[in-house]
Amino acid sequence: MPRCKCQRPRVTRVTLIRVDSQQIPHCRRVLLVGPSLRYLGGQAVQARRLMQGLQSLHAAHVAYLEVDPALPAPFASLQRIPILRTLVTSVAYIFALLRTVPSFDTVHIFSASYWSFLIAPTPALLVGRLFGKRVLLNYHSGEADDHLTRWGWHAKPLLRLADLIVVPSEYLVDVFRRHGLKAVPIANHVDVDAMLTRDRATMLPRFFSNRNFESHYNVSAVIEAFATVQRSIPAAELVIAGNGSLRSALESQVASLKLRNVTFTGAVQPERMPSLYAAADIYVNASLIDNMPLSLLEAYASGLPVVTSDAGGIPWIAADRETALVVAAGDVAALAAAMMAAAADPAEAHQRAARARAFVLARFAWISVANQWLEAYLVAPQTARPDRASQ
Repeated sequence: MPRCKCQRPRVTRVTLIRVDSQQIPHCRRVLLVGPSLRYLGGQAVQARRLMQGLQSLHAAHVAYLEVDPALPAPFASLQRIPILRTLVTSVAYIFALLRTVPSFDTVHIFSASYWSFLIAPTPALLVGRLFGKRVLLNYHSGEADDHLTRWGWHAKPLLRLADLIVVPSEYLVDVFRRHGLKAVPIANHVDVDAMLTRDRATMLPRFFSNRNFESHYNVSAVIEAFATVQRSIPAAELVIAGNGSLRSALESQVASLKLRNVTFTGAVQPERMPSLYAAADIYVNASLIDNMPLSLLEAYASGLPVVTSDAGGIPWIAADRETALVVAAGDVAALAAAMMAAAADPAEAHQRAARARAFVLARFAWISVANQWLEAYLVAPQTARPDRASQ
């Protein structure tokens, strides 16, 4: 494998809005409400990055409230009991909201779907309304269409409590529009300064996957496709980062297929991820349900060639043969063929990766989305109600 000569990506400078807290008092204090920063996950990573970005602008006082707070002794022992965990954690969370929300002007709530939507965002929506605060709901889920179809009878009235719904992709804007709700797109942003790039003029190849081990991320298809690749390229390697409920099943799959050179890294802290992207030759994603995967954007920012399925909102950020090789979700044979095609033509893969990296630097760096967040906090609530969707 070629020696890794890593470089930091260059970022174009743009002008940021500077908020005068004396002139715009309702933007002074922002409370972010989201999943615990102790755990790895897309929402937690985005929440941490947003908090750090806002603090760097000195535009507002920003604080973070966890929906799943760790309780002090002796109550912490109750969180280890499955039946009581949700109850005691929810009670602690609601009390924290009642104690904290009155001190802030804007409540920015991170949201997923289904039961998570009821347990985490809903109490924050209700408490924010109770105290007359500006409420911004930041919805992250590739399952939005199914959620709003099956659970819409209660989800839609709750969503309309928000002054503004923000989603990370035009794909979700379209989903919400079809359900009669207005949403504003503000993209997930990538910490481009942390990403590393290197020359991939030749490839081993070493493939890389870092989706969580749950069924809708379909990591098993990556392994099955790699089995086909390894029959043609015996030296090929596969590094799989992540964890989840299917870990044992995926490890058994590797063993049953008698694959070589497959490494499971386990869960990886965000600060370690850039080195894994840099060490890889080709990034592979086979998800069946998705929105705008941050991992795919990070691969772009690293100059790493990408092979991906077309699940959910991925076509909004991955153009076949332009920024990635894109195959139909669930088509393992097509995934394997695309993996081998990327490995067989490093020069073409490099050109796609260069276009993808330019795409990310232009649209997904913090400096590209900071103004949008500040405008979202400043826009008058009556002009952005989520029930004012274009029909």
